[in-house]
Amino acid sequence: MAWLNDHGVKPFIFDTTVLYSGGRRLGTDALATAERHGFTEEYLECPIVIADGLDGRDVIDLPAGYPHFKTVQVASVLDSTQGFVIFSHFKGHLASGFGGAVKNISMGFASRAQKQRMHADVHPVLNRKKCTRCGICAEICPTGAARIVGEEYPTYDLDLCIGCAQCIAQCPELALKILWGSDVQVFQEKLVETAAAIWHRIEAKTVLINALIKISAECDCLPGKMEIIAPDVGFLGGYHPLSIDAESVNLVGRTTIDSAHPYIDWQRQFDYAREIGFSDTIR
Repeated sequence: MAWLNDHGVKPFIFDTTVLYSGGRRLGTDALATAERHGFTEEYLECPIVIADGLDGRDVIDLPAGYPHFKTVQVASVLDSTQGFVIFSHFKGHLASGFGGAVKNISMGFASRAQKQRMHADVHPVLNRKKCTRCGICAEICPTGAARIVGEEYPTYDLDLCIGCAQCIAQCPELALKILWGSDVQVFQEKLVETAAAIWHRIEAKTVLINALIKISAECDCLPGKMEIIAPDVGFLGGYHPLSIDAESVNLVGRTTIDSAHPYIDWQRQFDYAREIGFSDTIR
């Protein structure tokens, strides 16, 4: 960061809010979590930005035109930044076999609603014990499917609902049930589609680094100590997310990924990328 600052660049590190409860669902909580782990502006020598806003609503829609997503919703930082370094921790993942640059781009830029869309096709299910009848779900519903009248609990017209998950993502009380039930291959396809739509916008101004260290069996978002499945390899740089992920798999070892998640066909990420024209250079 000091080198960038010395060269007149104004770097910042960003994250986006998440779906699940805990220390990163709200922007203020995410900043507090970062500080608690020592990642302060003073230590990093640059600002820390919650790219989709402290309330998770500073987002834009990108054209996609793919089978699962006609558009993808991402943090507005995508269009207001002159260059990106995508720094990803390569590790295993229970739904995609591994997570690297593609998953980091998809989840890292995505709004909470887009994160939900990638994980499942959903309709809202209300938990009245948690609902405060604040009306946010009705306010943000794009089709009028969510309605609240007076002091009544909100209702949801499933014939009007388009499954965009905005209400689930934005509910401040987590009163709307999140369903994690997509087919494993569909989840991988949605990851790739989201990454592809983002990549088309940022490709010319982006470099990528995968950290092949502390390679755990599961995603970093899970709590607790993770099983390490491979020795440290180091750091790998590249200019396309599929290429850098493919090389990361080769360096860590395909059998290592297979052993950690034997029922996940992680090759689907690469095959599907070819099918939608995301890359013609991956192996």
